Amino acid sequence: MDSVSFKQFQNNLQDCVDRVVDHHNPLKVTDNSGSDFILVSAQDWEQTQETLYVLQNTDLMQQISRSLATHATNQGYQLSPQELDEILGV
Repeated sequence: MDSVSFKQFQNNLQDCVDRVVDHHNPLKVTDNSGSDFILVSAQDWEQTQETLYVLQNTDLMQQISRSLATHATNQGYQLSPQELDEILGV
């Protein structure tokens, strides 16, 4: 994660925001008083919140674990040709 001083952030606000949004790389802004903060794009924030929700949801994590186990042993649900055609819009 890149880091800039608060003064640099003030002087280059638009550039800092553009870099964070365009490159999806958070930016740590520091000042002399120790009141640091992180600038992150709204899209990245929302994705992080969704990930945290899934990780904290025991039922979802168990379902993912079961799905990974059946996939690894090739025992997961197999689509019929008709279902595959419907999904692909054929």
